Amino acid sequence: MCELYVKADPILYESRSRSLRIRGVVTTLRLENQFWDILAEIAASDGMTTNQLISKLYDEVMDYRGEVVNFASFLRVSCMRFLRQPAHSVAPSAAPGRLRGVPH
Repeated sequence: MCELYVKADPILYESRSRSLRIRGVVTTLRLENQFWDILAEIAASDGMTTNQLISKLYDEVMDYRGEVVNFASFLRVSCMRFLRQPAHSVAPSAAPGRLRGVPH
């Protein structure tokens, strides 16, 4: 069972920092490469860039909650929630790395 997890390409869990502008302030976010890939997929499906998506998510969570204690964790959880949607679950017959219902 663990073989599925331990054989993951190390590049997927390597962290990468990106600078972007949120509400006029330049900030740096550090996430694992796989989360950057998922955010790019979400953004593309919504016709946005990754930076536009992140800014929109920040604005919406600030409007809804009034604060964001750990925005990087919020983004990771958002990615997981995206993947857990029924339309984005992994199809048993799909090629590794491909998600059902997601354009490639």
